[in-house]
Amino acid sequence: MKFYKVIFSVLLLAFFGGKISAQISPGELSKGHSKLEGVSNCTKCHDLGNKVTNNKCLDCHKELKEQITKAKGYHISKNVKGKQCATCHNDHHGKTFEIIKWDKNKFNHELTGYALKNAHAKKKCADCHTSKYISAPKLKLNKSTFLGLKSKCISCHEDVHQKTLSENCNDCHNDNKFKPTPKFNHDKAKYKLEGKHQKVDCLKCHKVEDRAGKKFQVFTNLPFSKCTDCHTDVHNNQFGQNCTQCHSVESFLTLKKQNNFDHNKTKYKLEEKHIIVDCKSCHKGKFTAPLKFGKCVDCHKDYHDNQFAKNGVLPDCSTCHDLKGFKSFSYTIEQHNQSTFSLNGAHQATPCFDCHKKTDKWAFRAIGKRCVDCHSDIHKDIINTKYYLENECKSCHSEESWRAITFDHSKTKFELLGVHKTTTCRKCHFTENTDKTFQQKFLNIDVSCKSCHEDVHLKQFEKNSETDCKLCHEFENWKAPKFDHNTTQFKLVDKHANVQCIKCHKPLLQNNVSFINYKISIKCESCHSS
Repeated sequence: MKFYKVIFSVLLLAFFGGKISAQISPGELSKGHSKLEGVSNCTKCHDLGNKVTNNKCLDCHKELKEQITKAKGYHISKNVKGKQCATCHNDHHGKTFEIIKWDKNKFNHELTGYALKNAHAKKKCADCHTSKYISAPKLKLNKSTFLGLKSKCISCHEDVHQKTLSENCNDCHNDNKFKPTPKFNHDKAKYKLEGKHQKVDCLKCHKVEDRAGKKFQVFTNLPFSKCTDCHTDVHNNQFGQNCTQCHSVESFLTLKKQNNFDHNKTKYKLEEKHIIVDCKSCHKGKFTAPLKFGKCVDCHKDYHDNQFAKNGVLPDCSTCHDLKGFKSFSYTIEQHNQSTFSLNGAHQATPCFDCHKKTDKWAFRAIGKRCVDCHSDIHKDIINTKYYLENECKSCHSEESWRAITFDHSKTKFELLGVHKTTTCRKCHFTENTDKTFQQKFLNIDVSCKSCHEDVHLKQFEKNSETDCKLCHEFENWKAPKFDHNTTQFKLVDKHANVQCIKCHKPLLQNNVSFINYKISIKCESCHSS
């Protein structure tokens, strides 16, 4: 009975056709499904009495079904697996309705089973999802499909090796860029790179040629069993083809037998630094070609540019240097003292470079002999030049130290006597400023005592506005051996001669300054009570 009802319903749909389709169909199909319009096509997608099923969808979308069957692609991912097709791709919403609607910028490509990394992640969808990379003829015609691509590199990228290497590009390359090949390890190839070979540019061995109308770099079937497969035999087979008997992969110029060669049997014995010199540094051509070696300058350039030449003849370097290196030297102070400038005092402890290497270049001629040629004259325009003619520092100083001074002060207006002889020059001639710098003064100096010393007597002995300390004091100390109390208005006689000074001359405080009062009354009652 049910079967007849179904037959009847189909006949009715066929008979009334377009009159009732608008009432039966929930809406117009999208452009991709537009060929299925009409009630006669409903069962191509719908089961009668049932909704749209995945089986019906996959009966048409066979390429997608094939992927799902092989458990490949986006539709077997966790986001899709187990869902009905109509959940994401429902229809009857109009011809312009996008039945496949998704945000390409947010799509997680890893769900397809092929994660986009590095350079691939920067590509646009259309760069890869294009018909030229699709091999299936039917899919190739579908301009909007995202199916049909394979995960092998050569499905999208040209095989520049023309099937001479593995199709698995990832053996050597990564998905950052094709060059360089970070995964390639030459040690795993048939020929391991050692010595100098490690620094040889790949193109030196792997030439680029034209093959099949394209540039092709040869990586396979290269001969490498003999050195002469790559290198020219400069000996013209005089010593056979086995270069390794004498040479190593470090360098052709490094001979295996070199360590056994006794250079001391030649006319020139190798010592010190010469032992470690590379042979080719001296033997520019053949090892057997004659070399001059009588003088150092036969091999070494005269660094000093003829500074030590006498009458056009250079002395041998060994006069100052030895074979341990040019940086060391054996030139002695005794030898220096035979030159035009003898080293004395502190000059003997001065490093050579302080005088002879004031620039990048060592200099030994015309560097000056006078003090001011090397030392700044800090007294310029401060000391009268008559005391040091032609700025000759040695007029006062010695070469032992700048502080060792031998100036004869008696030549000035102020002869040094007593303690003044042991007083440093700086004590009188240098004044420290607030910023810790010093100001010199040698001209027009006041030589009176008060210019340096404080008048502790507060002008008690002043005469005509001047206090002459020398009337009482000498230069050894501040005692007053010259003072004679009997020359004053009060002669010390009898008992007074034994009285201590302090008994009469007592300290006073005036304007917060303490001093001894010497100007006292000589009347008896001023000291003695009645």
